[in-house]
Amino acid sequence: MKFSWKVLLLWTLPALVIGFFFWQGAFAGAPADMTKNAANTRMTYGRFLEYVDAGRVSSVDLYEGGRTAIVEAVDQDIENRVQRWRVDLPVNAPELISKLKDKGISFDAHPMRNDGAIWGLLGNLVFPILLITGLFFLFRRSSNLPGGPGQAMNFGKSRARFQMEAKTGVKFDDVAGIEEAKEELQEVVTFLKQPERFTAVGARIPKGVLLVGPPGTGKTLLAKAIAGEAGVPFFSISGSEFVEMFVGVGASRVRDLFKKAKDNAPCIIFIDEIDAVGRQRGAGIGGGNDEREQTLNQLLTEMDGFEGNTGIIIIAATNRPDVLDSALLRPGRFDRQVTVDAPDIKGRLEILQVHARNKKLDPSVSLDAIARRTPGFTGADLANLLNEAAILTARRRKEGITLTEIDDAVDRVVAGMEGTPLVDSKSKRLIAYHEVGHALVGTLLKDHDPVQKVTLIPRGQAQGLTWFTPNEEQGLISRSQLKARITGALGGRAAEEVIFGAAEVTTGAGGDLQQLSGMARQMVTRFGMSDLGPLSLESQQGEVFLGRDWTTRSEYSESIASRIDGQVRAIVEDCYENAKKLIRDNRSVTDRLVDLLIEKETIDGAEFRQIVAEYTDVPEKPQYAQL
Repeated sequence: MKFSWKVLLLWTLPALVIGFFFWQGAFAGAPADMTKNAANTRMTYGRFLEYVDAGRVSSVDLYEGGRTAIVEAVDQDIENRVQRWRVDLPVNAPELISKLKDKGISFDAHPMRNDGAIWGLLGNLVFPILLITGLFFLFRRSSNLPGGPGQAMNFGKSRARFQMEAKTGVKFDDVAGIEEAKEELQEVVTFLKQPERFTAVGARIPKGVLLVGPPGTGKTLLAKAIAGEAGVPFFSISGSEFVEMFVGVGASRVRDLFKKAKDNAPCIIFIDEIDAVGRQRGAGIGGGNDEREQTLNQLLTEMDGFEGNTGIIIIAATNRPDVLDSALLRPGRFDRQVTVDAPDIKGRLEILQVHARNKKLDPSVSLDAIARRTPGFTGADLANLLNEAAILTARRRKEGITLTEIDDAVDRVVAGMEGTPLVDSKSKRLIAYHEVGHALVGTLLKDHDPVQKVTLIPRGQAQGLTWFTPNEEQGLISRSQLKARITGALGGRAAEEVIFGAAEVTTGAGGDLQQLSGMARQMVTRFGMSDLGPLSLESQQGEVFLGRDWTTRSEYSESIASRIDGQVRAIVEDCYENAKKLIRDNRSVTDRLVDLLIEKETIDGAEFRQIVAEYTDVPEKPQYAQL
């Protein structure tokens, strides 16, 4: 635990103050002589007068202005020995001095010391000083905490990170796979560095650029690259940092941000996750969040209001452009919308080359094969893939990343952690038939993607997996390809029924059925691939947004809905019968593949196709890279 003398001081201050006052009360007001001549016993004033009258008192010392006396007297009870008593004298006893003189008793008056007044003054000064010192350290320590009392006066100030020359360590050379977006943003950087190239032909600098795309595609990375390349002041902030629970704080922070930006123009403002503050106004039941709407209104005004913001370029990123307010998206505020989508095979190869710079790859590793194996992966997914492969390499104490680590890393990223293989049992054999059914049907269908690997090693929630590798980027999918995918997804269920009978069909095909049902319904309602004709019966829209999509209406009648259900069922039943026929016609090769899979637990695609080719003709498919 780290020692802090400030914390120690805060804990010891109260103890020191309390001890000081105890000491002051006990000793500060006591005269020095009285402490030296203190008596152990007390005597009443009446008994003291009796001793004086009896002549048994030898001396009297008066203290505290005559309020206390130390008396030496002879005590008859203990053999006439001289004892010392303390006597509390009344305030008004003028006759006492006369009586002591008459009896010839020696007495002395001791004046009061001024130490009590001095210590009292010091006590009155020390306590406020200690208290103020403790509060100073307390407030100084808490002022660094978010929302601490030291920041109360800065509550409406912008929390944007400001860099006069942003040194993010990221350049455009470090960004790969999104060349179109890079070109758009490089133009913005050129505009800042050499504005005369554009102003000479009447072009004006764009006021805002909105980066739109799925998570992990590189939107924030592009902003870091712009900051590293531009060489102008750079402000970065998240959309959630504008909105607070207190009314007016968000709008105040927007005003403060743009005020600082205008003082440092030309400059760049980057707002990450702008959908946190830029959602549509008036959305929701009973109205929206008024504080958030005030913040958005202020942002709209600052971006393109009465005064304008010459010299300020706003770059924002979001993965939910559908919920943004239309006033925010219009030209003049965000002049450009740059789509940062998942990369194609060429982009994935470039991204892998960037992330492989600091990795020790075995010479046998082909980045092109990895790029073909990973369709749909974003830049973040590919970076995570190579990192997982490096971790596996270190765990296995190898000197370089090999194809085995890459293959295992792909499986881990897509399907989850590797589980313990099942022992040879009925369940393992049933799972083997299920997975071989998927792979065999996919191999025998011409329009299906080639099988890449079949395994019985559990990953995540799956007890076995069959991987298919697309042979090319499939932007458009034909009707035959969709039916082939549905048939392949039903291959596992078909194998269970053909081999073990309808009574032994398991729940293993639950995920397959859910996936193929969605594909079949889209064929009917969105793509017009059914007997209902080329009709789009359902609009393609994202998630429901309250205030805009709350009221829904049916786009077709109940009779059409019944026909849609019938068409979906007809497509699925036709594909299921086709899958069962393929399994029945190739029963011998199915049994051999199952025995081999149980023995080896994993069969790669090339070996699988070679075995199938020994029993039947395998349709030719386009070549693809094999890991």
